[in-house]
Amino acid sequence: MNKVLAGTAAVGLAATMAACGSDSDSGDPKPQGQFKTLTGQTTTVVPAKSFTDALTQLKVTPGLVGNAKMTSEGFAFPITGGNATIYKKGDVKPYVQGTIEHQGSGLSLTAGGIKVELTNFTVDPGNNSKLTGDVSANGKSVVKDAKLFDLDGSTLQTPTISKSGVATLKGTTIYLSQAAADLLNQTFKINVLKGGSKTGTEIGTAIIRATGK
Repeated sequence: MNKVLAGTAAVGLAATMAACGSDSDSGDPKPQGQFKTLTGQTTTVVPAKSFTDALTQLKVTPGLVGNAKMTSEGFAFPITGGNATIYKKGDVKPYVQGTIEHQGSGLSLTAGGIKVELTNFTVDPGNNSKLTGDVSANGKSVVKDAKLFDLDGSTLQTPTISKSGVATLKGTTIYLSQAAADLLNQTFKINVLKGGSKTGTEIGTAIIRATGK
């Protein structure tokens, strides 16, 4: 059920929308792509089979909130703002920098008369790659700007940019954070969800398609 929390980096989801980079004469790395303002497209979470199996076993029903949509790839959350700078891998750490915002959309998890909503995702692909968002239960706010997912950018594929200016990043692995696992276990009265980067419940992978200026 965690896996639903997906998100993006994104969800690594996240800011990889620009891509590789050349060095300047002075030896300082230059970004290959930079969006000072992100203007659109989506972050899609492709759920892992283990995630969908967990939902079924736990009798948890996933749903969409706000402008989120279900596509042939997975849960899609519209990008509403942020920024992204991408360097060549190895030139700078982290080589993807910025934030990717998804206001007005999210995921819901319903079981036993309790409906938890995870909304307003923000992906931060920096040194501590993470996805944060707001959490509510049965319409009442529980916490805002909480760390929901850990993002593993080591599985990220090489970003691409189309001739029309759409940057695409695929492959970042999404795990449930410890804080989110604790909250969901407590809310749904279970103890099966685990949290942490590379050790938590795997949500799936992220596909980010973004445009900007």
